[in-house]
Amino acid sequence: MTIEENVLLGPLTTLGVGGAAKYLVRVRSEGGLVEAVEFARAKALPVFVLGGGSNLLVGDNGFHGLVLRMEIAGSLAFDEKNDAVEVEAAAGMDWDGFVLATCERGLSGVECLAGIPGMVGGTPVQNVGAYGQEVAETIVSVRALDLTTMQFVSLSAAECGFAYRRSIFNSTARGRYVVTSVTFRFDRRLRVELRYAELQRRFEGQSPTPMEVYQAVREIRHGKGMLLVPGEADCRSAGSFFKNPVVSSAVFQRISDAAEGAVPYWDAGEGKVKLAAAWLVEQAGFHKGFAMGRAGISSSHTLAVVNRGGATAGEIVALRDEIVRRVEERFSVQLEQEPVILGDSRRLSSPASSL
Repeated sequence: MTIEENVLLGPLTTLGVGGAAKYLVRVRSEGGLVEAVEFARAKALPVFVLGGGSNLLVGDNGFHGLVLRMEIAGSLAFDEKNDAVEVEAAAGMDWDGFVLATCERGLSGVECLAGIPGMVGGTPVQNVGAYGQEVAETIVSVRALDLTTMQFVSLSAAECGFAYRRSIFNSTARGRYVVTSVTFRFDRRLRVELRYAELQRRFEGQSPTPMEVYQAVREIRHGKGMLLVPGEADCRSAGSFFKNPVVSSAVFQRISDAAEGAVPYWDAGEGKVKLAAAWLVEQAGFHKGFAMGRAGISSSHTLAVVNRGGATAGEIVALRDEIVRRVEERFSVQLEQEPVILGDSRRLSSPASSL
């Protein structure tokens, strides 16, 4: 095990801001993971699990503990079981690479999750979803180190407690598990089901393959500034910065009655409605390309907060707070951010696993 000291974390995130970690270990095996955790416990250090850094905002003061940079990799083995195919993917595998591998085999189930940055191990933490799909729909089990017992366990999908952008890993059992691999199951008989309007329009009258949908989703994400391409103006981003809020039908009706034009929404069941956070942000006065110092909003999508160049975490947080304040002031709806925040200032939350 190689222990690095005072490693800047900003360059290890897609947003590109933040201070240094006191210690960092690049974890490339389950044995190395155990060794690193034991090192942290011997020094009474807090531990943070870092994958691709695509859903993370690091505070300017950094993290005075041990960062576990998950780099456990390995090749994919597709196990055919009658009409199903199961595949176990290591936590350190690139997520988009995994999606591509399944689509190349004609398997449907994650094609709408193409182009999402990060690693496989982070996807169950937040129950990553986009364009009508959630990763929970195909997850069979999650292998993880239980930090309370220091034993490796296999958690079924039911035990993971998946809900919208939620799992036990980022809620009731936050900080207890470190994911080392995820097992997925795909039904070979399943055909592509398009639930997202833009994809439905694009493929109207057609029966697209998973690979065709994969390519279309990446094109759509690119057009909205949600495909992080190095060198492009909006590439320093954590993707969607706010969750789509779920409100009561009464709150939706109030907003709809006061709005000029249609309010975008989705039925969330049980008398609830999911509002489009991007629409709320825009209506509150934050247009594409909005700038507040070195922090700003993507020129392609109002839901993406970006580092315009040289921004600090404090500047990103200040913009976040202003957006939340103005949306609440206008609609009485509280926006909740998606990225995990790692840091020790009064405005930053406690550590948890990130993509």
